[in-house]
Amino acid sequence: MARLLYVEGSPRKSRSVSIFAAQAFLDAYRAANPSDVIDRLDIWQDLPQLDENAFEAKSAGLAGVERTPAQQAAWDRLDQLAQRFRAADKILIGVPMWNFAIPYRLKQLIDLVSHKDLLFTFDERGLNGLLTNAKALVIYARGISYGEDSGMPLEVWDQQKPYMDLWLRFVGVPDVQSMIVEKTLFEEDRDAIRKQAAALAQDF
Repeated sequence: MARLLYVEGSPRKSRSVSIFAAQAFLDAYRAANPSDVIDRLDIWQDLPQLDENAFEAKSAGLAGVERTPAQQAAWDRLDQLAQRFRAADKILIGVPMWNFAIPYRLKQLIDLVSHKDLLFTFDERGLNGLLTNAKALVIYARGISYGEDSGMPLEVWDQQKPYMDLWLRFVGVPDVQSMIVEKTLFEEDRDAIRKQAAALAQDF
């Protein structure tokens, strides 16, 4: 039995293409892996804040000094969130493109869990991600098409996929797969999206 963490990145729910694709993936995944556990994390529900206590808790940990009760409580909230990533064998993330990058709430989630001893450590070898036993699939939804043919080359305009790839490598995920759905503002072949997502689920 494996554990899959699904991070839902869009607030649009029934109108979201990234959620539609992720749900198609999950339907096929459940059929192929009925005993696996799926943990859904909706980033548009309540998330902790990176407030003064959280930052002081981080600094105390780096300095090796005892945290105050308020700092420890703030750190525990971050650790509980990061634990959902550490417990996952597989990670599915749905990411709509906002202003050429990722939604601010997804960036908030990443900022909340990306701390020493939560999702990475560092020593004389450098930075060491802790999610080395996980694999990930990121579903990207984009309103228009990017690339040389569009006059919007990916290396300039795409701050979505490169950032997610970098972060997942940083936290140690060795196997990162991608599914890209473009032109969602103008055309949505939902049958094709469903088939592509379901095919990816078979071997995930």
